[in-house]
Amino acid sequence: MTEETLTIENKTGIHARPASIFVQTASKFKSKVQIKAKGKTVDAKSILMIMSMGLVKGTEITICADGPDEADAVAALKELVESKFGEE
Repeated sequence: MTEETLTIENKTGIHARPASIFVQTASKFKSKVQIKAKGKTVDAKSILMIMSMGLVKGTEITICADGPDEADAVAALKELVESKFGEE
């Protein structure tokens, strides 16, 4: 299991467009990928689950992956969050 804790920095948080990019990126990997935030854990390959979390700027999230390419999955998703989804 590989984990990385990050803070959402883009002004609008994770709304539909960044959630879509996040899901597309997570879906490229074989590993099981999850996001933990606000005491909940959801499937990072489900846009509805991500949207239901209401991830706004300043929210701390933990990206977890478990499987054959877990380190690559966490690294790619971390880069996406740190780039603010290309919005700023």
